[in-house]
Amino acid sequence: MVDAVCRDYRTAPISDKEKALFAYLEQLSREPASLRREHADALKAVGWSDAAIYDAVTVCAMFHFFNRWIDGNGVEDTPPGFYAERLEKHGDRGYA
Repeated sequence: MVDAVCRDYRTAPISDKEKALFAYLEQLSREPASLRREHADALKAVGWSDAAIYDAVTVCAMFHFFNRWIDGNGVEDTPPGFYAERLEKHGDRGYA
């Protein structure tokens, strides 16, 4: 299901509630200045709590921050196969 969401959350097999959250986060990513209280209110109307919206916005913002920090500092991408090799050496340490 994660692959389907990554391809296109609009057609992924997730709830309308989840699609509303992803649409909000997409707007936050692409046009942050366009967001208004009504947008958050619409999320609350479909069942998202203030805390859940806060968490989703925080995760989205942190990804944007770290991507820009990495790009701005010229940090090199990991080489192909790095994560597979690390997994083979050290296991998943309980992460699934």
